[in-house]
Amino acid sequence: MEPLTEPRGVNGPVVYGFLRLVNVSSPREIALSASLAEYCRQHELLLSGVFTDRTATSGPASAAFTGLLDVLALPDTYGVVLPAASHLGPKAIAAERERQLEAVGARLLLVRGTHEPRLAGHRPSSPPGSPSRRRSPGPAPTLDAET
Repeated sequence: MEPLTEPRGVNGPVVYGFLRLVNVSSPREIALSASLAEYCRQHELLLSGVFTDRTATSGPASAAFTGLLDVLALPDTYGVVLPAASHLGPKAIAAERERQLEAVGARLLLVRGTHEPRLAGHRPSSPPGSPSRRRSPGPAPTLDAET
């Protein structure tokens, strides 16, 4: 994929990464960090830092997440990039962390998952009146030659 901007140096929106790495191997950590960097390169975002949470906590507060919230409150900060929503933690912790991200107005960008940036806490939805899609476990029906 080619960059969208001109060949001269242009700084993209400032984002920060967040990784939750509890009992993760070094090669896996390197791969996840590289995926954040590559996502930002492809989308012309300026990855200014990555906060890493290495402890399994019973609540949403951690040193890494608190640091992330602090930098997201700075002016001209666009949002946070995660490999997947699961990096926010287990469901109860993730819900509270999404609420806190929403409170600072941060965009939540996922390398895997939805491809549209969204405000934290907002789920992507179909436009009103559009048909909903449901995937079936079976094969797709074949079309007649006349259609």
